[in-house]
Amino acid sequence: MKQDARKLNRQSLTDLRRRAVASVQDSHTPDEVADMLGVCRAAVFGWLAMYRAGGWDALDARKRGGRPRKLSGSQMRWIYKTVTGKNPLQLNFPFALWTLDMVKQIIRKHLGVTLSRSSVGRLMDQLGLSAQRPLWRAYQQNPAAVAKWLREDYPLICKEAKTCGARIFFGDEAGVRSDGHSGTTWAPRGKTPIVSTTGARFGMNLISAVSRTGQLHFAVVEGRVTAEVFVEYLRRLIHGRRRPIFLIVDGHPTHKAVMVRRYLETIQGRLRLFFLPPYSPELNPDELVWNDLKNHILGRMKITGPDQMRRTVLHRLRWMKRQSAHVASFFHAPETRYAA
Repeated sequence: MKQDARKLNRQSLTDLRRRAVASVQDSHTPDEVADMLGVCRAAVFGWLAMYRAGGWDALDARKRGGRPRKLSGSQMRWIYKTVTGKNPLQLNFPFALWTLDMVKQIIRKHLGVTLSRSSVGRLMDQLGLSAQRPLWRAYQQNPAAVAKWLREDYPLICKEAKTCGARIFFGDEAGVRSDGHSGTTWAPRGKTPIVSTTGARFGMNLISAVSRTGQLHFAVVEGRVTAEVFVEYLRRLIHGRRRPIFLIVDGHPTHKAVMVRRYLETIQGRLRLFFLPPYSPELNPDELVWNDLKNHILGRMKITGPDQMRRTVLHRLRWMKRQSAHVASFFHAPETRYAA
């Protein structure tokens, strides 16, 4: 039930305003804050506009006046909805990610208000927004297929696994290269830092599988991952295991090859393959093995040659194999939590 903030005494109204603004700054959305406090969304954005104009003192209901606001509550709400609900490409920008300069442009163009870049940065902070690395989606992805996987397909796989005592693994292949780099380093402004490395390009291919209990099984592959290579990996995966394995992979043609199907027919249910929805790598916890390896290790190192690269890769994968809690954490990312 919504309450009319205008009927509160001044001290209560002041406390309510400050709680609302503090909650937004504490990572709650304005809509969530409005529901929690029982007020309308327009009131929350109005209080955010007051705070932007004069800080915490501007929220004091016992005070009147103050400097005029550059942005009203309704304008703050429009900015919030635009940045959180629209892709910049929809507004004819050439890029898909919001930048402060782009937000500055839309405020000037659509609201007729000119703000400095630093002022836009403070505005984003006051609205409870922060710069974050986005999760990318293939435009070919079928949202209905993903929803069906989460709602029906995967729960059914779990039910079948429980019935026959099988362990569920997620598998994937990846290639790592010597010229892949990630991360940042400090340097004087205007002087791009240079890290010397070998100009030769080389790489290696890998296959791995992970379970939600933190088990990791991996193999280094010479050359391409063909159906024959994949079958050999499956043989190693089930070797010495008493319980059946349900392996979930993407729909790559290698995984669906005739040779693979024939091999599965020969092992009498010791291993079954299941397939993720098309173009949905974010649903696979095993992708985070490669993210860990590429972005946290190889991407930050000076690679001098194939042997050193191989040693580095194997050292990290063997370390992960021993650190079951680290591997299990891959099942607690926002997109993979469904499988935990």
